[in-house]
Amino acid sequence: MSAQGTPPHWAEALLRTTVGAREFDNVSGDLLEEYRETVLPERGRAGADLWYARQVLGFVWRNARLWAIVFATAFIGRTALDWLVPTSNFETRSRVTTALAATILVAAAFWAAWRTRSIAAGPLFAISTAAIAAPIDIAGAAALLATRHDAATMAAIDGSGGLAEVFTLPVLVIVPALLLGAAGGLAAAAAQTAFECLVKSAE
Repeated sequence: MSAQGTPPHWAEALLRTTVGAREFDNVSGDLLEEYRETVLPERGRAGADLWYARQVLGFVWRNARLWAIVFATAFIGRTALDWLVPTSNFETRSRVTTALAATILVAAAFWAAWRTRSIAAGPLFAISTAAIAAPIDIAGAAALLATRHDAATMAAIDGSGGLAEVFTLPVLVIVPALLLGAAGGLAAAAAQTAFECLVKSAE
């Protein structure tokens, strides 16, 4: 932070990739005003920076939570299917659920990049979606295990990859989320360019 009272640059950059392009100036201006005039004098530099970071993360949470719930629902649904309706051939299930998970993350990234007009918003939003979904996934699997842990269910769990896979996969998916988010961001940028060209040609 500079002597003039500038919040952390990384937080401002994250805010830009989270808030819609039309709302960014107003949101950023309001946060900066409160940061400089109220929070900084009361809490000092470190406290003000922490406050600003929490505000930005709050915007991330509010924008990504619905996508995260959809993503987590798909994961928990697949987990329940494997445990309660066991099969010896997981190929079809794996293809369908992998495609569904990838589609959700790409769509989330596309939406974020489109509304913010920032390619960087794509991977950041996809990672945020996966990160928020991870504890929901784990809690859902744990709740399912708490209610269904008979011998048949435990055998189905072992046959579908085991508990270790169920509780680590939600965290590991954050890595491919980066690539899928980048794809969504690039797709949004290409779509916006095409849309602008169509508008100009129609004028």
